Amino acid sequence: MLNRRHLRVKVMQTLYAYNLSEDKQVKDFQKALFKSVEEVNEMYIWTLNLLDEVAEYVVLDAESRAAKFLPTEKDKILTTKLNTNTFIESLRQNRTYLELVKKYKVSWGFDPEIVRSIFARLKDSEEYMSYLTNADRSIYAEKDIIKYIFKKIVLKTTEIEQVFEEKFINWPVDKEVLQAMIAKTFKNFSSENPSLNKLANLTPNWEEDQEFIEDLLKVTIRNSQEYQVLIAEKTKNWESERIALMDTVLMQMAISELIDFPSIPVKVTMNEYIELSKTFSTAKSSTFINGILDKILGDLMRQGRINKTGRGLKN
Repeated sequence: MLNRRHLRVKVMQTLYAYNLSEDKQVKDFQKALFKSVEEVNEMYIWTLNLLDEVAEYVVLDAESRAAKFLPTEKDKILTTKLNTNTFIESLRQNRTYLELVKKYKVSWGFDPEIVRSIFARLKDSEEYMSYLTNADRSIYAEKDIIKYIFKKIVLKTTEIEQVFEEKFINWPVDKEVLQAMIAKTFKNFSSENPSLNKLANLTPNWEEDQEFIEDLLKVTIRNSQEYQVLIAEKTKNWESERIALMDTVLMQMAISELIDFPSIPVKVTMNEYIELSKTFSTAKSSTFINGILDKILGDLMRQGRINKTGRGLKN
């Protein structure tokens, strides 16, 4: 699921686009931010549906093999058991899943080769042969082959990754979140009663997280000029053109959190943005951002502008 780090990345990407755009309508970028978050859930449902489609494909495969004049011993082993996999059956009975499939208009029919290629890899695996001969139909046992399909085939097949990259622009970043959501789903689906099995939540508390990202975006944009002055005062020996835009965005977001988000500890804010710079900016950005933010933090504390409450305090 999306944690605060992932949500900061979403805001960061939106602010970066805002700075490059001639369109400065905040509402447009707020809408784009929420769409970016929603796409994670959409990607999650597309992935679950892909697993569903692979399970259903065994029926077509069985029909093809049944038409053979002389079926092989392997043909006799390759039953349609996967189509009635206990985990898959529970998923197919999940009302939320069915509603979201309809909402996002999910269908892998646009490229039938994807499902076929996954099954082609699956049916040649030892794991699949073992699954077909296992008499245990409990959801606990049946989840294993679905985990295998996701981890060892879907995530490891270049062609499938390319499809996701084309469909979801933030796939390289959101892939980590997707894996966590699928893992959570496997954990949640633990009851033999389908009505008790729940999909993974997009965030731990969407009401709070929605407010967080909306405020972080708006506050950072609204005070960007003031924050830029604070940054400029500490970078007088640097030409503004030499400071990467991403570094500026990250520092402005950090200053926003330091001043306007009293429940977020100072240490958390500092660590988060330094870590984000290691992933999304230049090789030397983390050291640069750490030094500048540390100086700005010192000034803000002396001015009494850092007012943290609860767990936050001033450290």
